[in-house]
Amino acid sequence: MIAMPFDSRGLLERLVAFDTTSRASNLALIDFIERYLAGFGVTVQRVYNAQRSKANLFATFGPGDRPGIVLSGHTDVVPVEGQAWTLPPFELTERDGRLYGRGTADMKGYIACVLALVPKLVGASLRLPVHVALSYDEEVGCLGVRALLTALASRPVKPMLCIIGEPTGLTPVLGHKGKLAMRCEVHGHACHSAYAPQGVNAIEYAARLMTELGRIGVELQAKRDPRFDPPYSTVQTGVISGGQALNIVPEDCRFDFEVRALPDQDPTQVSDRLQGYAQSELLPRMRQVSSQSTIRFTPLSAYPGLATDPHSQAAMLIARFCGSDTFSTVAFGTEGGLFHAAGIPTVVCGPGSMEQGHKPDEYVSQDQLDACDLMLERVLAYACESGA
Repeated sequence: MIAMPFDSRGLLERLVAFDTTSRASNLALIDFIERYLAGFGVTVQRVYNAQRSKANLFATFGPGDRPGIVLSGHTDVVPVEGQAWTLPPFELTERDGRLYGRGTADMKGYIACVLALVPKLVGASLRLPVHVALSYDEEVGCLGVRALLTALASRPVKPMLCIIGEPTGLTPVLGHKGKLAMRCEVHGHACHSAYAPQGVNAIEYAARLMTELGRIGVELQAKRDPRFDPPYSTVQTGVISGGQALNIVPEDCRFDFEVRALPDQDPTQVSDRLQGYAQSELLPRMRQVSSQSTIRFTPLSAYPGLATDPHSQAAMLIARFCGSDTFSTVAFGTEGGLFHAAGIPTVVCGPGSMEQGHKPDEYVSQDQLDACDLMLERVLAYACESGA
C-alpha cells in the first residue's frame, strides 16, 4: 500500500499520475481525493454529469452558516497527443527546481497546495468556513462547474470570496474576457462545376460570412479597455471544412468561430449580427437557386467575463493573502465569471504561469508551490480570525 503524501509536492506527484484529459473520466482522481479527505474525517459532496462518468467535488471545513472562502480548481487537463514531450507527461519529474508533468501549472499544482492545507484546516478553530470546490471539463467550456453552482445555489449562505487557482504567478487577477464559441453550417446545392451558376456554393457563402465576421471584429476595436491585451474584443475563425472535389460545387461547408469579449460586452451581439446578415443578405440569394439552402448556427461553449471591483472586499482580501495590491488581468478565460454571476465575488490567483500551461514539458517551480502554500496559510489565518 502506497503511503498517502501530505505535502504539496508529494500530492502533486499523485495528482499528475491521473490522466484526466477532458475526453476521459476524472473519477479515479476524485476517488483519490475523497479517500484523502476521508482520512481526516471530511465528508464530500459529489455532483455528477448526466452520464455519471465525471464528477465535481465540494467539501466544507468549519461552520457552514457564515460566509466563507472557496478554493476552486478544475481537475481536467488538455491532451498531450501531437506535442513534443521529452519527459513522461503523467509522471512528475523534478529538474533544477522545476516540477514537470501535464497539469502541473494548469492547475494541479494549486489543487495539491489546497489538499496539503487540509491537515491544518481540520486542526484549526475556524470561525469562517473554507470550502474546496473541484470541477470537471473546464478546458472544454467550463462545463462541470455549472452543475456544481446549481447544486450550491440552494445553500442559505453564499461565500464572501472564491479564489480560482489558475496559474498567474500568484499575481492577483481581477479580470478576464468572456468567450462565445459557435459553429456555422452552410448547406447549399451541389452540381457539376461546369454548371456552377446552377448550384449554391456553400464554401463561397461561408467565406462571405467569415468576411462579415471580420468586419464586425474591426468595429469591435473601437471600444477599448487598456487593462486587457489586446485591449478590445476579438473574433476569429479557427476551423473550417467543406467540399468534396474541385469539379463539384460544394453543397456543405462548416466553420467554427469564437468571440473573446471585454467583460462589459455581450459576445452574443456578434453572433446575432452575423445571423441577421445571413438571414437578410445571404439566404434570399441562396434560395433563389435552391429553396433547400440553409444556414444554421449552433453554440459550442460560452462563459462570461470577470471584472471584480479593485475596491471590493474580494480585492482587499486577495491582496492581503498574496501580499500584493498590484492587480492584473489575463488573456485566458476561467470559471471566475460563472462564480461571479452566481453572486460569489471571485479572483484568480495560483502558482505557475500559463506560459507553461498547455505546452509540452509543462512545469511549475517548487518556489511557486511554496509561495502558494504560504498564501493558503494566510487564508487559514484569516478564517481563524473571523475576518478581523
